[in-house]
Amino acid sequence: MSIFSSKNFNLLKVPLNLQNPVTVQILGICSALAVTLKMKPAIVMGISVVIVTAFSNLIISLIRNYIPPRIRIIVQLVVVATMVILVDQILRAFVYDVSKQLSVYVGLIITNCIIMGRLEAFAMANKPWPSFLDGLGNGAGYSMILIIVAFIRELLGSGTVYGIHIIPKSFYDAGYVNNGLMIMPTMALILVGVIIWIQRSFSKSLIEKE
Repeated sequence: MSIFSSKNFNLLKVPLNLQNPVTVQILGICSALAVTLKMKPAIVMGISVVIVTAFSNLIISLIRNYIPPRIRIIVQLVVVATMVILVDQILRAFVYDVSKQLSVYVGLIITNCIIMGRLEAFAMANKPWPSFLDGLGNGAGYSMILIIVAFIRELLGSGTVYGIHIIPKSFYDAGYVNNGLMIMPTMALILVGVIIWIQRSFSKSLIEKE
């Protein structure tokens, strides 16, 4: 099977829409609430999850035939923890300010249901290349939601996008006020709910499954 076959391509595409881990499978919601106040930490968090998910899937797939069934969860956790530690150290070395903003949430990637779910449901039963693509796709699907939520919260809550002021000063002079509700974690949950509603409104297959 070609590494660029339609089946492999679907492993990247489907998690962005019909099997999005956040809006369809309802996984990884906690971090969506915690790291989406600004776009920069949301993007860094998303990239971190993509790397951890993809390479954890790859490693587990490579050694799946040598893992005793009774300790498979322990082995998966060790692999994920190792990847998270590597990512955390890289963040501390190159983007220390963002690393401080993310605080404990980088470490909590270890407990992210998306990662453990893909290891158990896909990597343990499939070859390395499809497993790697599955990790990339699900990580990208998760990151996409984080970035969308962070964009809306930062723009309306702070008037900036990626730290750059977007809303003109003249608007503030005319009486415009940043929406304080947007900086509350509750608003992230509401925004995720709105995205779920919009997605299900336009995706008939999701409605039919219900």
